[in-house]
Amino acid sequence: MLGQYASVWRLPGAPVLLVVGVLARLGIGMVSLSLLLLLQQTTGRYAEAALACSVYAIATAVASPVVGRLADRVGPAPVLVATGLAHPLTLTLLIVAGQHALPLPVILATAILAGMTFPPLTAAIRGTWNAMTAGAPQTRMTALAAETALFEIVFVAGPMLVAVCVALWQPAVALATAAVITLVGTLIVARGRAMRSWRRHLDHAPARGLGPLRVPGFAALLVTAFGLGFAFGGTGVAVPAYATAYVDNGPDSVGGFLLGVWGIGSAASGIWFGTRPRVGARLGWLLTGVAVSLVVLAAMPNAIALGAALVIGGATIAPALTVQNSLVGAIMPRSMLNEAYTWLVTVSVAASAAGVAVTGVVVDRPGGVIWAFLMAGGAVTIGAVVALLPGGPLSRVSFTRNGEEVDVPV
Repeated sequence: MLGQYASVWRLPGAPVLLVVGVLARLGIGMVSLSLLLLLQQTTGRYAEAALACSVYAIATAVASPVVGRLADRVGPAPVLVATGLAHPLTLTLLIVAGQHALPLPVILATAILAGMTFPPLTAAIRGTWNAMTAGAPQTRMTALAAETALFEIVFVAGPMLVAVCVALWQPAVALATAAVITLVGTLIVARGRAMRSWRRHLDHAPARGLGPLRVPGFAALLVTAFGLGFAFGGTGVAVPAYATAYVDNGPDSVGGFLLGVWGIGSAASGIWFGTRPRVGARLGWLLTGVAVSLVVLAAMPNAIALGAALVIGGATIAPALTVQNSLVGAIMPRSMLNEAYTWLVTVSVAASAAGVAVTGVVVDRPGGVIWAFLMAGGAVTIGAVVALLPGGPLSRVSFTRNGEEVDVPV
């Protein structure tokens, strides 16, 4: 198993992508929580703080495809440098606005600027992995599995780092720390060998109009991304709500712990999956596994059983995400890879926000927690059906092996 990951590590520029590329994205797990705590502290209200976090996330999602298209045309490195410098600056303005309790429109405007300038690190890194492993589908799968598993660190270490900063200092320090990490990490990734080796591909015309959205199979892939995003956002609300309803002592801590073990199961399975020799793992069946793992949560009688189900069920997540990311590289012209990955991120973020909002309403009703888990499973099931449709756009995808295209079921 380690031999396959060692071969990925030896690729030119790979260590920077695997290590610094993850650390540079810690801000994803830090900014929203830091901003929420900062504004709640200065205004005394959660409503305005939550609104600012929402517009920050929306601005990031809306701007991402535009930034991704620019990266496909001029290269990811210049775009990462520009946004890597701009984002910390806008976060600094947001800190000033929050600490001085400036009018809400000013805070929202700076939150929008901060969201729009967040570096497209995830898209650039995954696009670079595809370019580095062209013609080697199994190496690509292993690289993306490592990327998916390590990316879980962002959502575990990010909030923990915020907690340390808040405990020792204040939320503004946590937000400033996120700005510094993003600045340093992004510039290192941008100047790394992998990013600097980018070359414009002349075999495909640059994206115009709808770009990747017109590529056969990509719209169907976005449907699967929406289902997963909705389920992840909804489960992030349903699990703490379950703890509140069924745990007497420290339900908040228990809820956080349960979400943590969910991520551990996913990370462990991602590492294992990356060593599997089969390139054509079917996305539809993997999504079916995720859906079943979520539906099962509705039947858990206590927090211990729920934790065990989350660890086991979490093992279905990383393989599904790995194959989903691999399919982007398989169906998309290389001249559109960065934009395609930003669309995947945008749809996932938007779906997660929708899942949070809808689930928040559902769990407040009698028996709502059970329905929330069932609803999450249903969202993923829709994506699984789309992926499994006989003769559908995702029924077969062409991978490249030894320079020759090979159709494999996905």
